[in-house]
Amino acid sequence: MKKTLLSGAAIGLAMSATASVAQGMDELTVAYFLEWPMPFQYAKQMGIYEEELGITINWRAFDTGTAMSAAMASGDVDISISQGVPPFVVAASAGQDIQVVDVAVSYSENDNCVVHADQEIDASNVTDLEGARVGVPIGTAAHYGFLRQMEHFGVDVSSLEVVDMAPADSAAALAQGSLDMACGWGGALRRMLEHGNVLLSGAEKQELGIYVFDVTSVPASFAEEEPELLADFLAITGRMNDMWNSGENTDEMLPVIAQDAGMDEEATAATLAGFEFPSIEDQLSETWLGGGTQEFLLEVANFFVETGNIDAARDSYESAVNTGPLMAANGDM
Repeated sequence: MKKTLLSGAAIGLAMSATASVAQGMDELTVAYFLEWPMPFQYAKQMGIYEEELGITINWRAFDTGTAMSAAMASGDVDISISQGVPPFVVAASAGQDIQVVDVAVSYSENDNCVVHADQEIDASNVTDLEGARVGVPIGTAAHYGFLRQMEHFGVDVSSLEVVDMAPADSAAALAQGSLDMACGWGGALRRMLEHGNVLLSGAEKQELGIYVFDVTSVPASFAEEEPELLADFLAITGRMNDMWNSGENTDEMLPVIAQDAGMDEEATAATLAGFEFPSIEDQLSETWLGGGTQEFLLEVANFFVETGNIDAARDSYESAVNTGPLMAANGDM
């Protein structure tokens, strides 16, 4: 696992030397996930971003947050929506100059590991997993959650055969019986649950300090060179979150979001029910970008160092969080 995680970070670091802002900002490239429904997709489908920003937007779907890091490092992506904290931490710890600019979503129930039903393993006998084959998207929030859960249950990860797999692939492998356990999120997680069970619920994970949330991240160069464009983008995103959170626009927004996410409306509604979208004001509080996120980034980095998945952590991740654009979006600047 260490080799795989570090090689991805090293690639991202090497590529960062060539990072650049989109061509004169005639166009903007934004990364997002399929089967990961979020309110911003209403604005994406309705053309609101392009109309209000006055710029062409290229939307690119990704499988993992580690791939987002590499794309930002190469200059192929300007904004990554809903990048997991662990892949962000891995890249930032390796020296990639990227920054958190907002809290995209919190979702403890929508990211987990599923043990195949044939294993007959639950929280009471997790040590029986020794020798199991596990599909894990290395360097992601699911990877971090997997490591923390194994630590909690006293399972030596080296006793497992851990395979680096995107959630969609591991869901298929779990269904075929070629994996004993698989970790992932969103639609892939729902498919995994058709063939097995989780070891800990989202609430139980939070009690152990295993928080799961995603951020919107950008190359630091983009934030520095296009602060107004970024602030306007975040303002639109925040407005979409407020529309959804109000509960008054569900009938209008849900089918549009479902279409963009590549999901049916029932599955989309079920997924969104497990998501929390903090308002811009909440994001700027001490709980989130006012200090809590910076502390959590350091906690995740130190955990990865302790488990041998990265070589070193930063002394602080204060500079990895840039609240300027979000404050401007909130009218505070």
